[in-house]
Amino acid sequence: MPRITAASNAAQRAETQRRILTAFGELLFTHGLPGLTMTDVARHAGVGRTAVYNYYADMEQLLIAYALDETERFIVDLRDSLAALDNPVDRLALYVRAQVEDLSRRHLPPGPAMAAVLSPGSFAKLADHVGDLNVLLQDILHDGVQQGFLPDVDVAQLARLIHGTLSASAARRNRTPDGETPPPSSASDVERHAALERHIAQTVRFIQLGAGARFDDAGKPTKLAEPARGALAG
Repeated sequence: MPRITAASNAAQRAETQRRILTAFGELLFTHGLPGLTMTDVARHAGVGRTAVYNYYADMEQLLIAYALDETERFIVDLRDSLAALDNPVDRLALYVRAQVEDLSRRHLPPGPAMAAVLSPGSFAKLADHVGDLNVLLQDILHDGVQQGFLPDVDVAQLARLIHGTLSASAARRNRTPDGETPPPSSASDVERHAALERHIAQTVRFIQLGAGARFDDAGKPTKLAEPARGALAG
């Protein structure tokens, strides 16, 4: 019988943990968080319930581990995508689009709701990690102000307003921002995708305009006139 090395044992543990987190994410997408149990996750992952408890003591630990893992991977991918764009208004659009798509895919409770299902310590841990996203957004807004595409405002406050808008949008998933009822469950994938695209486009433009961005007749971002920037700064 071949001897199990430490490296292979570590790889096996990592693979089991990945299967558990993947199963948890899939169940969140199909069933949501309420009523979800560790037994459900174990069955979906194809492992024993004891194996799940070897990694996570309870559902809260599993939820925070999944949220941190997803957030870290999301930030890495988002940074790479943002680096390919020069215009800060276009980068803001990409940031908002990525956030809306991520929230619609993961089915995690938005920030305020997470505080209700997590202990203060766990929520603080997640909040520290999500702070990297806030830094990314503030960098985009700061560049927009410096390059003259956005008014000279408090970027930290504006970032909080934008994240609040995204969280509110996620909390109202049963309706789009303009009040349109989303397609029923019987709708085709094409119809659901089209509805999501409309929702994303509306959210992106709402946040861009709310941040003070302006566009030409072709829809391209334009720099603000100096008097307008100065008036807003005062």
